Amino acid sequence: MTRIANDAADFVPQALAGFVAAHGELVRAVDGGVVRTNPAPRGSVAVVIGGGSGHYPAFAGVVGAGMASGAVCGNIFTSPSAGQAYRVAKAAHRGGGVLYSFGNYAGDVLHFGEAQERLREEGIDARTVLCTDDIASAPLDEIDKRRGIAGDFTVFKIAGAAAERGDSIDEVERLARLANHRTRTLGVAFGGCTFPGADEPLFTVPEGMMSIGLGIHGEPGIRDVPRTSSADLAQTLVDELLGDVPENRGDRVAVIVNGLGTVKYEELFVLFGDVAARLDGAGITVVQPEVGELVTSLDMAGTSVTFFWLDDELEPLWAAPAYTPAYRKGAVQIARADGAEDLEDEIEAPTDIPPASEWSQRAAGAALTHLDVVRATIHEHETELGRIDAIAGDGDHGVGMRTGIDAATDAADPALGLSGMLAAAGDAWSEKAGGTSGALWGAMLRAIGRALDHDDADPRATAVEAARAALEAVTSRGGARVGDKTMVDALDPYVEALAERLDAGAEIGDALAAAAQAATDAAAATSTLRPALGRARPLAEKSLGHPDAGATSLALIATAIAEASSSRPTREEER
Repeated sequence: MTRIANDAADFVPQALAGFVAAHGELVRAVDGGVVRTNPAPRGSVAVVIGGGSGHYPAFAGVVGAGMASGAVCGNIFTSPSAGQAYRVAKAAHRGGGVLYSFGNYAGDVLHFGEAQERLREEGIDARTVLCTDDIASAPLDEIDKRRGIAGDFTVFKIAGAAAERGDSIDEVERLARLANHRTRTLGVAFGGCTFPGADEPLFTVPEGMMSIGLGIHGEPGIRDVPRTSSADLAQTLVDELLGDVPENRGDRVAVIVNGLGTVKYEELFVLFGDVAARLDGAGITVVQPEVGELVTSLDMAGTSVTFFWLDDELEPLWAAPAYTPAYRKGAVQIARADGAEDLEDEIEAPTDIPPASEWSQRAAGAALTHLDVVRATIHEHETELGRIDAIAGDGDHGVGMRTGIDAATDAADPALGLSGMLAAAGDAWSEKAGGTSGALWGAMLRAIGRALDHDDADPRATAVEAARAALEAVTSRGGARVGDKTMVDALDPYVEALAERLDAGAEIGDALAAAAQAATDAAAATSTLRPALGRARPLAEKSLGHPDAGATSLALIATAIAEASSSRPTREEER
C-alpha cells in the first residue's frame, strides 16, 4: 500500500512535481508529462513514450540522452489523454518527426492515436510503435493482440539509441519494430498492488501459490500454481519463453529480470542466476543483462523475465550509452543543443467559436441538468463499477468514470450552445479521465452534441441520430463489436430499441425508458461473454459470470437519463 501521500486524488501530479524537482538537470515539466531539459540536436527524431503512472522508472524515469525525448504521464494505470500526448510531443519535437511508443492497451491506442493525427494535420511526421511482448496475453499467431509489459524497455532503448545517433524516422521506426518483434516477456505475481488511498489490493494470490502471467496494471495472472523454489520458477519461465521465440532467434539474448514493486533486488539476483544457468545449459549467451526495477506496478509483489533476442543491428544499440534519471549506461556527454527553444512550437490557441442560437443555449441548459444526473449516478455506483472492473481488469473504471463526469460537468457552459457545450465537456472528460472510457465518452459527447444541435430538426429524428452517432464514435475508434464484452454490447441494443419505439410512435420519454431497459438487460447478459478486447482479454475465464464494467456504466447512465427525461418538457414544448 501507499504509505506516503497527501490527497490520493493529487498523488500523481505531486509525485511528478517531486520527480522533476529532484532531476531538474535532466528533465523539465510540460503540461502532460516531462521532456529532456537539454534536448537532442536539431533535426533529431523525438521518441515519446508514456502511459499510466504507477510504473516508475517507466515512463518519466527513462527520459534522457540515449533514451526517450519525452514521457506522457497519465493517472495511475490510466492512459494519458490525447491532449497530454500532443502537448508533450510538441515540446519534444526537434524537427525530425515524432515516434510514439507505448504498451498495447486500448486507452493508450485511442488517445495516442488521436494525438498522432493532430500532429500530422500540422505537418509533423508522427508514427507509432506498439509494444507487444507479453506472451501470456495472446498466442503467437495473434501476436499483434499481446499487451506490453516489461519488454517496453527494450523498444524504448533501441528507439532512443537510434534517434540519439541521428537515424531518420524511417530507420528509428524500423528498428523499434524489430526490437518489439524480438522481445518476449512472462511474469509471476505473489500478491497484488494497492492504489494510493485504497485499503485493499486489486487482487490477492492464495497462500502458498503464485500467479503466472500477470499484467502491469494490477491484473492477476492467468493461472495460479503452487509457489516453488527460484530454480523451479526459472525453469517454468525460461521453458515457456524458449517455446515462444522469433524466427531466426540466434543464440545471443539480452535478459531483463524486472521487479514489479516489492520483490527485493537480492531476490531478483537469485532468480537471474537460475535463469542464466538454464540459458547457458541451452547454449545461449546472455548479453548485458538488466536486473532491477524497470517497469513496476506500484507495490505489486512480483517479477517478470524478458528475453530480447539480439542480432547484428540491435546489439550495438542495446550496448549504446544512456543517461536518464533512473537508467544510466556507459558515458554520455550532456550538452545544451543550439536552438533548443526554437522548435518548441506554440500550441495553437482555440479558434473563435460563433455564438450559439438562443434555442441552442436553452437546450444546452437542459442537457447540463442531465449531465448533473449522470454525475450523481456515477458517484453513487463508483465503488461497484470498480469492483466489477477489478475481476478481470485493473479496477479503475469507477474512478475513471467519476473523474470524467466531474470534469465534463465542470467544463460544461450552456452559453456555448448545445454542440459547443458537449464538445467542451467531452474534451474535458477525455483529458482528465484518460483511459479507454475517457476517450470513448469524450468522443460520444462530441458526436451527440453535433447530432442534437439543430434548431429546426424533428426531435424524434435527432434523438435516434444522436444515439447512432454515439455508437459510431465508439465502434470506429475502439473497434469493438457486439459480443466482444464491451460497452457496445449495451449501446447497440439501446440504439435499436430507441429507434424501434420512436418509429412505432412512442413518446420520447417512453422510448428512452425502453432503450435504457434494453441496455440494462444487455449489460447483465455480458456476464455470459468472454472479453475479446482490452486488458481483460487474457483473463477471459475469470471474467465469466460477471458483467462488463463499461456496459454496466452505460446502462446506469441510460437509465438515469431516461428517468430525468420523463420529467423534462419536450423540445416542442420548449419552443
